[in-house]
Amino acid sequence: MAKAKKIFICANCGAESIKWIGKCPACGEWNTYREEVIMRETLQEEKRRSWAGKPDGKSGPRPVLLEEITAGNTQRLVTPDRELNRVLGGGIVSGSLVLIGGQPGIGKSTLLLQLALGLPVKVLYVSGEESEEQIKMRADRISGKASDCYILTETNTTKILGHAQQLGPDVIIIDSIQTLVSPHIESTPGSVSQVRECAGELQRFAKETNIPVFIIGHITKDGSIAGPKLLEHIVDAVLQFEGDQHYTYRVLRTLKNRFGSTDELGIYEMQSNGLREVSNPSELLISQKDDDLSGSAIAATMEGLRPMLIETQALVSKAVYGTPQRSATGFDLRRLSMLLAVLEKRGGLLFGQNDVFLNIAGGIRVDDPAIDLAIVSALISSLEDVAIPDKCCFAGEVGLSGEIRAVNRIEQRIQEADRLGFRQIIISKYNVKGLDFSRYQLQVQPIGKIEELYQQLFT
Repeated sequence: MAKAKKIFICANCGAESIKWIGKCPACGEWNTYREEVIMRETLQEEKRRSWAGKPDGKSGPRPVLLEEITAGNTQRLVTPDRELNRVLGGGIVSGSLVLIGGQPGIGKSTLLLQLALGLPVKVLYVSGEESEEQIKMRADRISGKASDCYILTETNTTKILGHAQQLGPDVIIIDSIQTLVSPHIESTPGSVSQVRECAGELQRFAKETNIPVFIIGHITKDGSIAGPKLLEHIVDAVLQFEGDQHYTYRVLRTLKNRFGSTDELGIYEMQSNGLREVSNPSELLISQKDDDLSGSAIAATMEGLRPMLIETQALVSKAVYGTPQRSATGFDLRRLSMLLAVLEKRGGLLFGQNDVFLNIAGGIRVDDPAIDLAIVSALISSLEDVAIPDKCCFAGEVGLSGEIRAVNRIEQRIQEADRLGFRQIIISKYNVKGLDFSRYQLQVQPIGKIEELYQQLFT
């Protein structure tokens, strides 16, 4: 026999407690415990009998020696979306469970509906947030082509999986996991126990049928995916759809991927008829300006295996409100403070009484250390009010002693700058070893310290 029992579950990490706790002892977050109604068996003997008997090797998996396992090639479904293929590691893996998170209105449903309309296989699109008419209106706006895409507006997981078993689709899309309800759990949709149980059912279905499942997940106000952390551990891949709604660019990042690299990145442009792939982001992330303006520098960065040229913009002005301000958009504020300290200590440039504002053009965020040299150049350019020469870019990491450190994949950065018509690239002198300068049309200028950068550009 079983009876209903109430426990408290942490909405952040999924830890359980028999009573309400202000601070979670597992993850340290405050006020995250929520009351949930779960089912617990009262007889422990029933649990013991479930595993104490002799296992039946014919009906389930059995232990196998590692040497007996043959590693075959993973079958992938290549989609028409090349950016999504890049992020997933080459295509959709059979039986995989992929979670896509992002801010409301960023384009998650549009991205997956485009995928459903573009795939040449049978797709089941399950929506618990929109009606069939709303999905049809969006599909007509995205593409008027007929496709083998089935729409199901349902939130009960048992009925959804029953329809999927009967239809036999090649891909299933769930929009969204927070709207699904499992009849085996007596709690409201979107609760911790419901999200965990529904994700577990979808995972078992995907692994048993070899049908890949895409799940859309909501995010919290701090940008993390809503629900317990167990949700991210269950799925095979976690993709984050980022971007500012005031910009047209959208970035699809990989936070977890069991079938590929987590360093890949896909870039889209939001248009009236849906999302467009951006195959050459460098040309879009570099602004077109007629006049030479101070405070602007071009950085040669790497996102995964893709080289990109990004414009960094800095503004240094006198502090008129007493305490100087430090603001960074698309860049780590603590690293900006470190670079300012290096410029004051090693370069003798005074930023202490100035407001400093930094912006990465295009509304994207960059974590590549090779962008340091471009940011330092933009800061000095704005402080001295001297424009950096046209068609000049930078690739180098700045150390605490003021040295310019080497960065990885310097040849790909140089080739990208050369392809876009740049005439000069400034790199670390420790990256010069093994480079053949005759292969490039642009001039490669190696430097070792910040003082050399100042002498090269601003004297």
